[in-house]
Amino acid sequence: MSSKIDWPAGYYIGLREQVPDSATIEAFSQLPVPNIGDCMGRSVGARGLQPWHADQQLVLCGPALTVKVRPGDNLMIHKAIEMAQPGDVIVVDGGGDLTQALIGGLMRTSALTKKIAGFVIDGAIRDLNEWAEGGIAVYARGNTLRGPSKDGPGEVNVAISCGGMVVSPGDLIVGDADGVIAIPYAELAALLPKVHQHVEREAKIRRNNAAGTTDPERFNSLLRSKGCPL
Repeated sequence: MSSKIDWPAGYYIGLREQVPDSATIEAFSQLPVPNIGDCMGRSVGARGLQPWHADQQLVLCGPALTVKVRPGDNLMIHKAIEMAQPGDVIVVDGGGDLTQALIGGLMRTSALTKKIAGFVIDGAIRDLNEWAEGGIAVYARGNTLRGPSKDGPGEVNVAISCGGMVVSPGDLIVGDADGVIAIPYAELAALLPKVHQHVEREAKIRRNNAAGTTDPERFNSLLRSKGCPL
């Protein structure tokens, strides 16, 4: 791939240097997004994006193929679909614009054919009835019937901002009914056992809650640390 300075201003198509292996993707696909977020400091994850695929059981988990576009223009998203490998998640920085849709039903058909795992769009989509058929995940900020232009500029496989998340090419994207989160590639190995431990800890608390054996000291000690006379 040629250097960025060889491209016209605002245009660039890069390559991903690394993507998570299949075992890592499978492991994270079994973990709830809220638990992942808890183990990443409870201050990460997409804000303002919602699922439009009408299937709360559908789990999105795959490597990010990132796209930055001019609001309302999807030229480079078409290129990303062409480049995508099965299981990829196309993550788009559309500037949060809702005046024109960035993807619709025709692009959904292409993505299904290529076995793309899903889309995360900081912008609008259209053709909601088709997305509601499921089979492919889509998270977006909103919808509009107004279609996009295809003039550019845009960039593929660069670091982007999407829904308040910084996403780099090859980061792992995980989404479920609660929302979507991006995990930096470099953090995957260390994070996985922490999330497993967190899931087990919550399972124990859940069993205690159901049995009526919750330890009140769990919260009373916190209140005493704030100076409450308990």
